Amino acid sequence: MSGEILALNFDCLGSPSIKLKAGEDSRDLKTPGWGFGWYPNDDYGASIIKDSMANDTPTLLNALQDGTSFRSTIFMCKVKGAGKQYTQHDTQPFRRSFGGYDWLFLHNGRLDRTALNELHNDPAGLLEPIGTTDSELAFCFLLGKLLACSAKGLTDIQGNEILEWMEKLDELGTSDFVLSDGRSLAIYHGKNSERDLYFHRVLPSEKSPVLETELVSLNLEDPRDSLRTVFLVSSFPFDEASSQPMQPGRLIITRRGAIYWDNLPAEANTLNQHTVGENPPAAIEDTAKKTELFVSQQQEQSQTSTQIDDAEASVTKSFSNIINIKSLTHASDGNPLEYRSYDIAHLTEYNYSVPVEHSTHTFRLKPVEDEIQEVLQATLELSVDGKLLQFEDVFANHSMHYDITEAYTQLLIKTQSRVKVYSCPPDDHTSAMRRSQIPLMWMPWQRQMMLPYLLPPELPETQLRQLTDFAMSFVKRNDSHLIDSLMDINKKIYEDFAYVQGITFLETTAFDVFSIRKGVCQDFANLFICLCRLLGIPARYRVGYIYTGGDYENKLQSDASHAWAEVYLPYLGWRGFDPTNGCIVERDHIRVASGRNYRDATPVSGTIFKGGGTEQLKVEVQIKDVSV
Repeated sequence: MSGEILALNFDCLGSPSIKLKAGEDSRDLKTPGWGFGWYPNDDYGASIIKDSMANDTPTLLNALQDGTSFRSTIFMCKVKGAGKQYTQHDTQPFRRSFGGYDWLFLHNGRLDRTALNELHNDPAGLLEPIGTTDSELAFCFLLGKLLACSAKGLTDIQGNEILEWMEKLDELGTSDFVLSDGRSLAIYHGKNSERDLYFHRVLPSEKSPVLETELVSLNLEDPRDSLRTVFLVSSFPFDEASSQPMQPGRLIITRRGAIYWDNLPAEANTLNQHTVGENPPAAIEDTAKKTELFVSQQQEQSQTSTQIDDAEASVTKSFSNIINIKSLTHASDGNPLEYRSYDIAHLTEYNYSVPVEHSTHTFRLKPVEDEIQEVLQATLELSVDGKLLQFEDVFANHSMHYDITEAYTQLLIKTQSRVKVYSCPPDDHTSAMRRSQIPLMWMPWQRQMMLPYLLPPELPETQLRQLTDFAMSFVKRNDSHLIDSLMDINKKIYEDFAYVQGITFLETTAFDVFSIRKGVCQDFANLFICLCRLLGIPARYRVGYIYTGGDYENKLQSDASHAWAEVYLPYLGWRGFDPTNGCIVERDHIRVASGRNYRDATPVSGTIFKGGGTEQLKVEVQIKDVSV
């Protein structure tokens, strides 16, 4: 059956206001075959309201004004039927219980029912349609395929298989399908479809998101639902939305307001999946070679010995293994592994309108030296004499305290460093100890040690609730998988938030950034850290540098210190995530200092006790790749 369809997928529970304009005209009111389907409060069971004859449209539409029940992450609507006098059980959306969930289904188009009957072979009659439409029969066919694969949900099976099933249906006529298991939403646009199909991802904005067409008025902002992200698909474009037409034969599976699977050709996906800081193919090949070298090194250095005890007649096996990670920077033959070497020049300049007579300063400018980062040389030049005291702070940062009692109007702080950043094998997540699910389990003493990195910022409860909902949307989209959820947060901040300088300040909170969807590296790191801590994942703030090579989108960040987040992963340790560039921290990042927040890790800070007047600050950073 043909008509008009609309589907919404929110990242968190939403209560959209959907008004069918057809009901405003008595003639249009008699257009039969409209219906709504949704999952109240994300329960397993779905609710449907539909009117096959359009006799009770005003009464039924008034029922949708109850915001308590009309609240879900998934909504499906048959806005307008095909103009035939259907019975109630022939009216979309269709609902069917399967695998412990209610499933909903929409179809635009017409299929050859005779051929469809031959395709859907169900001798037991367990998945027979109630009505007489080709659409419901196609629904039963898809559920039968899931049953044959012992799959209870859309994420239990590969997207390519779902695509294959829908393409088989597509061969029987015209097909636009929307299928939901209450957790995910699958949208297929047929190759022979007579209608267009549009999709649009609506991000939160300062302007109230009200979308209008001749058929529907859609208001996505409810007092409880500000700052929601919505994936919207419809058979008609909305006036105010930058709707994108779906290519024929395309299947998109969404979950919690974002695309979960897409069969878009790889070359077309390149623009959307480009990650700043991602290794080029050559670098990936190098990584593979280094991993292979590491494995062979391990094999060469592994020793197996067998000792026979005459009395016990038993065999005891022993082995040796590398436990010094630093040794992985060299192969077994003594040749060094791949690394990048950088020359870094960092200049901080203060100018004052009135001479400063007494000030103290804290410098955290020396890069970290550990198993994967080596500092070959680091120098510090100061334009004003004072007393220098070097120490390791409570966050294990190399710090310097500088006390100046000589009057000055200009202070230059210049550091030069040469640093090697080594490659390392990718993390092995195959171990059961590392395949963690959210929520994480921490021993009491672990939680006590990690407490500074687990406490979220002190914000109003209403703001923390909004941020928690946002964080949980990633967890639910990724079935509570720790690494997948972290990667998703990292990617979505990069994709959905704009890098804009000069609109945020040191006092800008994570909720402010979440609201305006704009900021710089410091803001994105703070938001990432806040979301992690709300999920019970220890996270800390990292300051350093990033080598952009002139190829990164956010090129401005190469002219100053860069900031990102690090999270503590069970049985792995601290790992870096760069939400500004949507990438994992690797050889392009040079680590300097870390802490709970920016104040704990700021490269240069100080206090003026006397004098100063108006202050002017200038920071210049230059990074050169001098790898041999």
